[in-house]
Amino acid sequence: MRVLLVEDDESLANGILTALRSESYTIDPVNDGRSALHAVSSEHFDLVILDLGLPKLDGLSVLRAMRDRSLRTPVLILTARDGIKDRIAGLDAGADDYLIKPFDTDELKARLRALLRRSAGRAAPIIEMRDVTLNPGNQQVTYQGQMISLSRNEYLLLHELLSQPDRVLTRDQLEQCLYGWADDVDSNTLEVHIHHLRKKLYPQLIRTLRGVGYMIESRP
Repeated sequence: MRVLLVEDDESLANGILTALRSESYTIDPVNDGRSALHAVSSEHFDLVILDLGLPKLDGLSVLRAMRDRSLRTPVLILTARDGIKDRIAGLDAGADDYLIKPFDTDELKARLRALLRRSAGRAAPIIEMRDVTLNPGNQQVTYQGQMISLSRNEYLLLHELLSQPDRVLTRDQLEQCLYGWADDVDSNTLEVHIHHLRKKLYPQLIRTLRGVGYMIESRP
């Protein structure tokens, strides 16, 4: 679950980074509108948290440019602008949600989870598939009712695959989910995580399409 955080208040951005990284999000921060538009146009993000009062290019302009380019990444506006007209302008420009500062971090997390569910076409918060249950709210995973302990990256990888059943995800797509700009990635790290997931759950859960990527089929 890779998030682009667009916020020019360094103190607030650091607080959001700390809160979301504890929830196993991969966060890449930028502090101006032009950098945000370049990032979301050139790389994959599952979500964008977007301030409105940004240097170089304001948040509404970033959002309108994204939608004009047919970029459908879910966007949550996070701003101090609390007027009704401001909220209407943000939603009409293409925002998926609108949260006013100051805010409670638990509410921010809940709204992000809801956006992820909607973008994946799911109504239920819990993912259940092939004897595996994943709860994004508390990050617990069970297999046949038994709790399974996963590392952060194992959890992220499993969440990404379960969220998009029957779809082949390439190595690059999965690595972008796991790692931000500041992370070092070993060449075989992804394969190691896949191996550990198969061992902790069961080998047939994750299918390898050699030379293409990995997938979880909704039915055996």
